[in-house]
Amino acid sequence: MSLFSDPRWAEALGHLGDYLGNHVRVSAAALALGLVFSLPLSIAARNKPFLRGLLLGFASIVQTVPGLALLALFYPLLLALASVTLGWFGFSFSAFGFLPAVLALALYSMLPVLRNTIAGLNGVDAAILEAAQGVGMTPRQSLFAVELPLALPIIMAGIRTAAVWVIGTATLSTPIGQTSLGNYIFAGLQTQNWVFVLFGCLAAAMLALAVDQLLALIENGLRNRSRLRTAFGGIGIAVLVAATLVPALARSPSSYIVGAKTFTEQYVLSALIAQRLRAAGLTATTREGLGSSVIFDALASNDIDVYVDYSGTLWANQFHHSDIRPREELLSELKTRLAKQNITLFGELGFENAYALVMPRKRAEALGIRSIADLAAHASTLSIAGDYEFFSRPEWAGLQKAYGLNFRAQRQMQPDFMYAAVASGDVDVIAGYTSDGLIAKYDLVVLDDPKHAIPPYDAILLLAPKRVGDERLRAALAPLVGKIDIATMREANLRATGNDASSSPDAVARWLWQRIAGH
Repeated sequence: MSLFSDPRWAEALGHLGDYLGNHVRVSAAALALGLVFSLPLSIAARNKPFLRGLLLGFASIVQTVPGLALLALFYPLLLALASVTLGWFGFSFSAFGFLPAVLALALYSMLPVLRNTIAGLNGVDAAILEAAQGVGMTPRQSLFAVELPLALPIIMAGIRTAAVWVIGTATLSTPIGQTSLGNYIFAGLQTQNWVFVLFGCLAAAMLALAVDQLLALIENGLRNRSRLRTAFGGIGIAVLVAATLVPALARSPSSYIVGAKTFTEQYVLSALIAQRLRAAGLTATTREGLGSSVIFDALASNDIDVYVDYSGTLWANQFHHSDIRPREELLSELKTRLAKQNITLFGELGFENAYALVMPRKRAEALGIRSIADLAAHASTLSIAGDYEFFSRPEWAGLQKAYGLNFRAQRQMQPDFMYAAVASGDVDVIAGYTSDGLIAKYDLVVLDDPKHAIPPYDAILLLAPKRVGDERLRAALAPLVGKIDIATMREANLRATGNDASSSPDAVARWLWQRIAGH
């Protein structure tokens, strides 16, 4: 079967209207906002060296901040601001998705516009400016009738650069809840669906190229004073925006939004929940690739309606407990703590997905390592890899404290890549997940935790405050409670790492429901 005959291309194409429309919407809004601020500031600063240096310095510093970090920073800032406005003025706003993405991307767009506008205005021939003064033009008239028209080609070049930057960086807005072409890339990386990754990259590149060429047509028209080229470029931009936005705007909004974190199991479970809601006659969409803190805050602020979390994650990360309690006691305490925030712990799914230290079976047997206590004696000569969160989480601090672990090297990587890395010997130990099917696939072994440094990680369904009394939602979710055992979830996770259409999260979720319903 050739690459392009893979049915996953058709599946990717099915998401294009939604992902592309949202990508264009957030990119266009960010670029427009950036221009609203950048152009007046450039005009004001062009003849003021101190202000010019300050603006360009600030915009340059923004460019040094990684795009994903800048996007992520805006979410907690806006969340805090929304809380303040609610307390002081009685109204709030959503800090999830669109708004933080627009603000961060607008900042990213400013540097090329500021730099080119200032350069274009300051590059106007002094003799022309003197002639404008000589015919009695005021500074304002000179600016709009002489300087800006002459500088427009250079300004348009800056806008072209800003547009390409914004469109590319917008793919990173998925983890803060903004649907974009980045959904293909993040989902593909987590589920090893390389068709999705390639499709997302191609779609983003083609969008950026199309916008760049249309803006180039406008720039060329302005440079050569061709109204026809300028008009064609402007019409092309308008048609492109309309063609991508209209389908997204025409789509009826979903009643329920199902959240998902950044790994395979979460994609499968969110797809399963969405399917059960639709089967119950409810409209549902998924919002995937969200960070652990972002997804909980989004639920607490009613930006999503339901998602699956893990008891140990909430206990250690959200509520900052370092003590390890028995499973039932921990779940009872969690339910009480969550209820104080009007969040409902609806039920346990029936399996646990805990962090665990994992090694190749043959290597562990050769070194005589069966538990983390055994591992501690060899740790100084071994390397360990974890996901992007693990080494900053309380669980890692707890393991170090309990066992005195001190590895030769620590590495961070995509969760699914860790298993191949440890199996091939690129690293010696990984912080894996107990429900991951790749443990069996690569013949790995989970090391015992005799000191119980890692808390229980029962998979639990959480409902948003606004869904506390939603009986239709409860009825749709009830068949899932207590029905997924660890063996079934491991098999589902392994299926989701395949390379065909049956390995998509939707397909695996349908298989999972058949297993649940068949019991």
